[in-house]
Amino acid sequence: MNPGEFDLIARIRSRIAARADVVLGIGDDAALLQPPAGMQLAVTADTLNAGVHFPESAAAADIGWKALAVNLSDLAAMGARPAWCTLSLSLPVSDPAWVDAFLDGFLPLAQAHGIGLVGGDTTRGPLSISVTAIGLVESGCALRRDAAQVGDDVWVTGTLGDAGAALAQLDASEPEPFLRSRLDRPTPRLAAGQALIGLAHACVDVSDGLLADLGHICARSGVAAQVQVAALPASAALLQTFAVAQRAEFQAGGGDDYELCFTAPADARERIEALAQILDLRFTRIGIIRTGQGVLAVDAQGNRWQPSRQGYDHFA
Repeated sequence: MNPGEFDLIARIRSRIAARADVVLGIGDDAALLQPPAGMQLAVTADTLNAGVHFPESAAAADIGWKALAVNLSDLAAMGARPAWCTLSLSLPVSDPAWVDAFLDGFLPLAQAHGIGLVGGDTTRGPLSISVTAIGLVESGCALRRDAAQVGDDVWVTGTLGDAGAALAQLDASEPEPFLRSRLDRPTPRLAAGQALIGLAHACVDVSDGLLADLGHICARSGVAAQVQVAALPASAALLQTFAVAQRAEFQAGGGDDYELCFTAPADARERIEALAQILDLRFTRIGIIRTGQGVLAVDAQGNRWQPSRQGYDHFA
């Protein structure tokens, strides 16, 4: 007989270590947590559904990793330090082996970033995973979307378009290995986000596509942005696998990158470049904040460049 709901919860609880900041964790109606004095809580939640956020064929460990990583990326965009999370699993059947494999992806990433699993839910239904993550940031210091200023440079971390390219390849063949790894196991840029406090004006994580997510900064800050498409950073794998035109589509609107896009004053350029060296992470200046509304992408000749889509919209 398959194990029941509470057997699965006990299975998960058995793999969670005790923490001083968790007064009461998994097993009660709610968790009791002890935040440090002088800190604000940054709270985010994401749901991943089979066939939408990950391929039906994805390995359970990869799903576990990604379910947490996308939430950690949101905390990174706020400059927050991860503290606690909850996990809700909707499973078609009770499958202890799948849950164990899922945790094999989820828990190492949690441990690497010091975030404790403190509760959640299990239910029967289509495969779906919901995570709520809570981070800590010093009061009044969080990075936000509404603070971009005219004259700011626009920057991105890492490379863009890898995950979107892998997703496109899935329709016809097995994706190039590096591109597939970027789709299945994105890297949340937590160290970068925390280091950008006091340096960046505004920040957002690139989840739905660069132009769409930069558009959120523009809308919240009441400004416009101009982006140089030729400046968008590409990995060696993307450069070798796709031609320029298709590559630009993935970089500008492919989504699932989970890099940080931020704005910072021009006099911060040297400090940002030094930070890139310290973190061993690529930082690329891709545009500028101007007066007006919306995001304008231009090619190398300064002509308006229009992608087939700005980014991903679940209900478009």
